[in-house]
Amino acid sequence: MTHRVAVTGLGVVSPLGVGIEPFWTNVLAEHVAIRPVTRFPTAGYSSTVAAEIEDFDAAAFVGGKRLRWTDRFSQFALAATRMAIEDAHLRIPGDGTDTGVFIGSALGGLAYADEQHDVFRAAGLDAVRPLLAISVFGGAATCNVAMEFGIRGPNVANGNSCASGAVAIGDAFRAIARGEIRRALAGGCEAPLSPLVFGAFTVIRAMSTRNDDPAGACRPFDRARDGFVMAEGAAMLVLERYDDARARGAHVYGEIAGYGLTNDAFHMSAPQPEGTFNALAMRHALAAAELTPDDVDAINAHGSGTPLGDAGEAAALRIVFGERTPQVPLTATKGQHGHALGATGAWEAVLSLLALERGIVPRVVNCDDPDPGCAVGVLNAPLLCAPRVVLSCSAGFGGINAALVFRAPNE
Repeated sequence: MTHRVAVTGLGVVSPLGVGIEPFWTNVLAEHVAIRPVTRFPTAGYSSTVAAEIEDFDAAAFVGGKRLRWTDRFSQFALAATRMAIEDAHLRIPGDGTDTGVFIGSALGGLAYADEQHDVFRAAGLDAVRPLLAISVFGGAATCNVAMEFGIRGPNVANGNSCASGAVAIGDAFRAIARGEIRRALAGGCEAPLSPLVFGAFTVIRAMSTRNDDPAGACRPFDRARDGFVMAEGAAMLVLERYDDARARGAHVYGEIAGYGLTNDAFHMSAPQPEGTFNALAMRHALAAAELTPDDVDAINAHGSGTPLGDAGEAAALRIVFGERTPQVPLTATKGQHGHALGATGAWEAVLSLLALERGIVPRVVNCDDPDPGCAVGVLNAPLLCAPRVVLSCSAGFGGINAALVFRAPNE
């Protein structure tokens, strides 16, 4: 690694707000965006709550033909990218070949394909949207971002389940740190709320069935947790060489200092219970940052609210932090904004960076009775502090573990 990597722009589309200020304000205000599903009928579903985005106007961010050519998951990515670029006051220089796009999405345009399949069944092939094929493939979001903003460097889409947003940011970090490119747009996007996609997760009993209490449905590290709550949205970050950012006078939210990625090779929908390889991802990230666990001031946990997932993550944290584990401040915000699969690691990257910049680590909403079997440092009130290092953890189906280390700007 030959270059430090700064984050200079943030863009968010979320159920808690569109834009970083509404998102941050609503997280700190402990608002919960989880409600009964309105997008489609849920009769017969065991889970009937989700975190939908009610106030997203794609036309405010995407114009002309591209608005007609894209589905919701690409539109989320385009909107978050535009906000991040504007926040960074960035102009893509030259022919765009030294800039990359890295976006993670667990499901890509699958929900749009589900919708169009219904059209096909009801009215035949002639009624299907002509651009369906180029709207739903996994790389559609990265390619649309590249075309919209003139970015001609590496263009990478990954589908690494619920870790994919964090993986995209980590891959972009490595490309810049190694000198392959000078800057990148990186993050995650997800639009999974369709009858079949949502229903598929109910079939495997991965989601909360606390349907009579939507606001309390997602309960990270709580003794009564019973599953995650599905959400939709996106977040994108502007990453650039630290020296370039300082040379152009950009505001630096923080530095990406390390990244680790492993696989449990254990089970498609359950983590390895001992947390061995999740812990290894965290250790790799800290080693890349040339830091030790004692240097970590706060943890932004994956904290999906699933019985097995939270227990496995807690086991991994105990491996890394040992006896100090209950004393390390830990936040997990999915109880408020839900779990947008590939987008959520990018949301949590944004929250980690804002915690560094603004000196506040949000509390864990809905963890009213912390599970003693997890024994992690769950914050029961916002922590007013000046963290220098935040470890952000993501995990996903297939046993994928990703960890990012964010560090406050340090000249």
